[in-house]
Order: sequence, then structure tokens, then C-alpha cells
Amino acid sequence: MELLFRLANVPDDEADDVRELLDNNGIDFYETDAGRWRLGVAALWLKDTSQLEEARGLIGRYQYQRYQQAQQAPVQKSWWQVLQAHPLHLLMTLFSVIIVLGVSILPFLHL
Repeated sequence: MELLFRLANVPDDEADDVRELLDNNGIDFYETDAGRWRLGVAALWLKDTSQLEEARGLIGRYQYQRYQQAQQAPVQKSWWQVLQAHPLHLLMTLFSVIIVLGVSILPFLHL
């Protein structure tokens, strides 16, 4: 039994991809979870240690491809860029907030 891949803080899609990758390549593994109190280790474990190099090579190549895809993904816009792109949305939101505040405060303004 050999620890192959820790699942803590790993996105579900990545964990699913690694499981599928190992299954498709005939790598025999089993999975443990951290348990209710998070005292255990959420991980994939290799049953046959003779497959360790092959399994780590497969996972390493997969993670490198995933890294390359993440580098090519579009960068999220900043808050300021979103505001510049949608000024009407900003104005409508501010108008709505002012209306809600006005209606909420009106009973306390003894006019």
C-alpha cells in the first residue's frame, strides 16, 4: 500500500479525472476519506507498489496538462473593468439601493 494522491483541497473534477485515468490504465487503487472529524487522510492509495512509477508518471502528465490549460484560460476581469463594461447595470443597482433605503428610512423621518 502506497500513498499516491492526496484528495484534500482538490477540485472534484480533478479527482474524478485522476480516478478515471488510473482506471483506464489498469492501475489498481483504493480511496480513503478524511472521515467525519477530518482525522483521516482523503487520498488515493496504490495497491500494487510495482505500479508506482507508472501511476505517478500518469498523474504528473495529467497535472501538467491541467496546468497548461489553466495558463491559457482567460483571466477574470477586475471589478473596475466590469463596471466600465456595464455602467447601466451599476446605475440601476445604485438606484435600486437608494429606493430601498429611502422606503426603509421614510417611516422614521417625521415629515
